Amino acid sequence: MNLATRSLFFALLTLLFMNAVTAGLPPPRVKADNAMIVSASRLADEAGLAILKRGGNAVDAAVAVGFTLAVVYPEAGNIGGGGFMIYRKASGSATALDFREKAPKSATRAMYLDAAGKVTGETVNGHRASGVPGTVAGLLRALDEFGTMKRAEVLRPAIRFAEEGFVVDSAFADDLEEYRDSLRLFEATKAIFFPGGKELHAGDTLRQPDLAKTLHRIAKDGAKEFYEGATAGMIVDEMSRGHGEITLEDLKAYTTVRRAPLTGTYRGFQILSMPPPSSGGACLLALLNLVEPSDLAKMGFHSEKSAHIMAEAMKRVFADRSKYLGDPDHQRIPLRTLVSKEYARSRLLEIDPVRATESKSIHPGTLPGREKNHTTNYVVQDKKGNVVSVTYTLNDLFGSKVAVQGAGFLMNDQMDDFSAKPGVANMYGLVGGEANAIAPEKRPLSSMTPTLVLKNGTPVLVLGARGGSKIITAVFQTIVNVIDYKMTVDEAVRAPRFHHQWLPDTLFYEPGCFPNSVLQSMAAHGNVMWESPHSLGEVEALSFDPRKRTLTGGPDDREPGTALGY
Repeated sequence: MNLATRSLFFALLTLLFMNAVTAGLPPPRVKADNAMIVSASRLADEAGLAILKRGGNAVDAAVAVGFTLAVVYPEAGNIGGGGFMIYRKASGSATALDFREKAPKSATRAMYLDAAGKVTGETVNGHRASGVPGTVAGLLRALDEFGTMKRAEVLRPAIRFAEEGFVVDSAFADDLEEYRDSLRLFEATKAIFFPGGKELHAGDTLRQPDLAKTLHRIAKDGAKEFYEGATAGMIVDEMSRGHGEITLEDLKAYTTVRRAPLTGTYRGFQILSMPPPSSGGACLLALLNLVEPSDLAKMGFHSEKSAHIMAEAMKRVFADRSKYLGDPDHQRIPLRTLVSKEYARSRLLEIDPVRATESKSIHPGTLPGREKNHTTNYVVQDKKGNVVSVTYTLNDLFGSKVAVQGAGFLMNDQMDDFSAKPGVANMYGLVGGEANAIAPEKRPLSSMTPTLVLKNGTPVLVLGARGGSKIITAVFQTIVNVIDYKMTVDEAVRAPRFHHQWLPDTLFYEPGCFPNSVLQSMAAHGNVMWESPHSLGEVEALSFDPRKRTLTGGPDDREPGTALGY
């Protein structure tokens, strides 16, 4: 099937899907017996599935999907950002791979403060917003250590889409329109996304020849090319043009880190998630610990009682996040205490069973003694039972909005995920403290939450999300929906969500999330309720039924999520 035919085929599928949505019907459930991929792009799913069908394993497919998303989903997929991977072999061993960006060596604690001590906009847009990217190093390390295929084979789909182009969909066209003004500020960016000075519309074809050349170089020479070769030189030249901080020395010094997955339990299920510098796993386990003593199923889905305990748990977990979590390579983190069920029991004593606690009255917990964020997520399971969950990001959509001239990709704006000024919120409204203050070569705290859920040693749910701080609560609610409310994975992902992050003191909820009676009662009991005009996280998930030996995809229709299997 050539590019034009394939594009027409998927345009017709999209039309059929939209008709189903308009008619109030759920999208068709995607099931498979051998393998499954769920991501934000059908083209990326296709690329990964082709790898699986040729005998590649879950990591081979995950690397192919990651590089393909960098081409066909450039507002969030990336090679100029960073992220995390959880990989579990069918034999039972599991690894958490940290390829989060790092602050340049020139970074200083107060680098984004003006003369009056206020945080400037340089953490979000422009060359100084970028940390040293980790995606290329992370994906290729995973391929080298856990994959079975050659770089050239897994990068081939991404290179093809960059050279031949792909058809712009309405979601990407809308993102371009929303960010038009900031993207046009940078000549190299404008040349990619506004070719010939014209705006791209749904149905247009976007070709990225410079990105294709970069991917060719990476396929030939590996990560060393990106961090020391011609691409590295282009990054440094771009930083020089815009007075950025990243140097060739920073790029050469970049390293990924293999970490032990963070583990916990919930109602007899085992949870594996990402440890710091992601806050996702720690916050997820803390949330599950806080609600486990409550019979959520008996309380009812989105009843006032269940929503109350979940929202109060969210407040306390985000308060603890603000003080205690950061880069474990730079400070001591009381991780075992924060994810312990004993600590959760002590925090539960603070919760009024009926009335909401004002956020100003909630503080980070007192710990007993000392111990020795826009994004995209995708999940893969292969026919042998190896599973992967990857979350990686540029941070905001289109990252720093700066494209590397001649290399064809966007740089991240991850420096905003540090506490540029402890106590002052970042773009997601998250407040951080000393543990997440800026320091040279430090990794900023993240909300990314790639997660595996196991029952009797078998992965039964693989998931993650995009959406900044809302990632954590979206993954949390999806797990609760599956385990407590017995939803199928696609029902659990589609179910409306709510979100509280301590500050601001507001319970955000999606349209249709609560009955009017629940909204009114929760407001009467002290909650500040706000219907969000935007989705509260976008989840991509898959489930495995050990008895039937079948896989089910859980793509999120809040974004153009898709699932493919065979």
